Amino acid sequence: MTSDTVTTAARGAEGASALFERRFGRAPAVIASAAARVNLIGEHTDYNGGEVLPIAIARRTYVALGTADGSASHAVSATEKGEGSFDARRPARGGGWWDYLAGVVHELEAAGTAVPQLAAAVWSDVPAGAGLSSSAALEVATGAAIETLIGEGRSLKEMALLCQRAESQFVGVACGIMDQFAAALGREGHALHVWCDTAETEHVPMHDAVLIFDTAVPRSLRGSAFNTRRAECDAALALLRERDPELRTLADAEPEFVRQAGLPDTLARRALHVSEETRRVRATVTALKAGGSLPGPLLLASHASLRDLYECSSPELDWFVERAMKAPGVGGARLTGAGWGGCAIAVGGEDALNAAAPEIARDYEARFGRVPRVWLTRAHAGGRVDVSPTR
Repeated sequence: MTSDTVTTAARGAEGASALFERRFGRAPAVIASAAARVNLIGEHTDYNGGEVLPIAIARRTYVALGTADGSASHAVSATEKGEGSFDARRPARGGGWWDYLAGVVHELEAAGTAVPQLAAAVWSDVPAGAGLSSSAALEVATGAAIETLIGEGRSLKEMALLCQRAESQFVGVACGIMDQFAAALGREGHALHVWCDTAETEHVPMHDAVLIFDTAVPRSLRGSAFNTRRAECDAALALLRERDPELRTLADAEPEFVRQAGLPDTLARRALHVSEETRRVRATVTALKAGGSLPGPLLLASHASLRDLYECSSPELDWFVERAMKAPGVGGARLTGAGWGGCAIAVGGEDALNAAAPEIARDYEARFGRVPRVWLTRAHAGGRVDVSPTR
């Protein structure tokens, strides 16, 4: 098991710089990075106007950047296959990993920012497809690097909103704002409470350790039922508004109102999850502000709702939650991220989590024939500029 309490900043910036020099034959002008995230509670509420409670973790994506000659931008990655190429003046989606960079450029251009042709090198220790929001980390790091390169002055919050548009409108994943907000605005020792309908945020002290368990079951939001779930939620909201035209968001609907609305069964289950999950976020924030630990029973209730009402769990995720709860000192567990594979978390005492992790990993491999990635994490910082250009 590895620990995310040790920063990867030095090797991350060095790795991005070295890759840039190998490919482009010179040093980068700027290096920026952004964090992966783990959502403590509040799943599938962000795009429904609800509340979420993620933390940024130490795993990061670094983007080394410079300008490029000619009529195309070029991007290479230490972990992704293929070299990307796109026109920064007219970015078009190509279906490759570099669409996330091109999408940020597209949104900057749409906002009136002229972006030169770019040379980019990406280094990351965020596992793709694990539910830790590798895409948001890449987008925010790209945006911060471009802004620094050309001397623009957007805040990290403004950049997070721009990057969310890049993913939802350019790449085509109908995500909410949580991932980009956590990647950009995370703070060491704090969870980030986000009101997704208003984009308001507050930092909540959160000093617990969290065990992350990557099931090694990859999933892509482009290929999963994610967009289907979002359409179901939109349909549920439309029907609820027939009963209450003043209802602003699905998350605003009280659970009892949803139960009595007579929605079709599938839509009722989706809406009830969103309603109850948002209220679990509020209860968790209250517990943290009172000085307590993360409330395990709320995490378990969240997982049960994701499994039964939202139907986005998997046999591997369900197995982990059940197995983790048998370990001494573990207080709660749930899937994290969108589901359909990826990661789960467990909370409890740090010593208990350290003791439980190797046995759970061995049992998992014996049961599913997959080698999980497991590590402890705490709340870390979000987006930042690691190397600034000399002006």
